[in-house]
Amino acid sequence: MIKVIPAILPSSYKELEETLARLQGIVSTVQIDVVDGVFAPNRTWPYGKNDTEGFEKLVREDNGMPLWQDFDFEFDLMVTDAAREAPRFLQAGASRLVVHAKSQHAKEALLNLQNVRGEGPGLISLGVALRCDDSPNALWEFEGLYDFVQVMGVEKIGFQGQQFDPRVLELISQLRAAYPTLSLTIDGGVRFENIQKLVDAGINRLIAGSLILSQPDVKVAIREIIATANHTKAGASNV
Repeated sequence: MIKVIPAILPSSYKELEETLARLQGIVSTVQIDVVDGVFAPNRTWPYGKNDTEGFEKLVREDNGMPLWQDFDFEFDLMVTDAAREAPRFLQAGASRLVVHAKSQHAKEALLNLQNVRGEGPGLISLGVALRCDDSPNALWEFEGLYDFVQVMGVEKIGFQGQQFDPRVLELISQLRAAYPTLSLTIDGGVRFENIQKLVDAGINRLIAGSLILSQPDVKVAIREIIATANHTKAGASNV
């Protein structure tokens, strides 16, 4: 079954809390896109001017992320220095971390995370993110260090509502041919009109931000995306 994961691109901690509240009881996993303003031009929580102290406190406290009892948190690290930043989000309660292949020290980040990924109640899943214009060969240096690959469906990363880049379809097809059992995720540009093409190319997981959060009823939106991806009734469940 194709899984659908809502993506949150929070400009502030307050927006993060409010969006999680909208999704509470509807999904069990969310992806939080974090952008440091250098790796990509946008700047999101926790890289805002007044966010650092609050995030450090959140990491130190036992209760961690808001509504942590209700969600598994997947962080997409659009950051310049992945090796430096990744451990902070692991401490914040991540169940999955996405490291971008083109970020500094990406391999070092994944190597370091191998040593701590099994600590705590569950195994942390690690992913490598590729851009639309990347080749599957970009994965070679990370072999054995990741559990899944995330492809970016837009050229301009770090923003929601961007135009879909069709080049990603070829990349997905190439990845699926080279790695038949690999879990493939797409983030960015997911629209109803391209879901079937993405699934046919080999995608297992759809990360959708504006397609879900721009709707007044996020539960209905998620059901419709799941139904489209899985050719089922609108009452399908997201496992």
